Amino acid sequence: MNIRSLALAPVLALAMAFPAFAEKISLNEISRYLNNLKTAQAEFTQVNADGTISTGVVYIHRPNRVRFEYKGSKTLVLASAGQVAVYDGKTRSAPQQYPLSKTPLSLILAPNINLGQARMVTAHAEKKNTTVVTAQDPQHPEYGNIQMVFTANPTQLRQWVVTDDAGKRTTVILGDMRTGVSIPPSKFAIQ
Repeated sequence: MNIRSLALAPVLALAMAFPAFAEKISLNEISRYLNNLKTAQAEFTQVNADGTISTGVVYIHRPNRVRFEYKGSKTLVLASAGQVAVYDGKTRSAPQQYPLSKTPLSLILAPNINLGQARMVTAHAEKKNTTVVTAQDPQHPEYGNIQMVFTANPTQLRQWVVTDDAGKRTTVILGDMRTGVSIPPSKFAIQ
């Protein structure tokens, strides 16, 4: 070993002692990833606005379709045909329905996602080896926003936090996501 190698050894040891800092994933890359995400399935943990925790399985079929099945409950949330339907497993009444376009979730279910659109992204930062993007409908910021957390290499959606029009926050943390899965259209039928 030469003198130069000995002099660099402490510097290299110090550099290797700290974790590599992830670079912020670009908005173009995140848009590309979301536009290429056609179908996916993952287990999820949901932290509700009141602090309660739910778990279940989410099915995503872009564009405009998602299904949340909650474990230990007959509660079901569906987005399809431009509507979000919430089935309360405790009652036999008709589901509550809302236009999908009036929810922040519509931003990641849209047919064509362009996070570079003016006034859509309100925050874009690297935090603890993840990239965090907060987005809103630029025409209707009053509908709330969605904060998405991504990891890199490869780019993958790990969680989102929806802040609704009343300021209530719901966090969805995704488990391992299987993409390219076959999901029957009946999974998204609002009855």
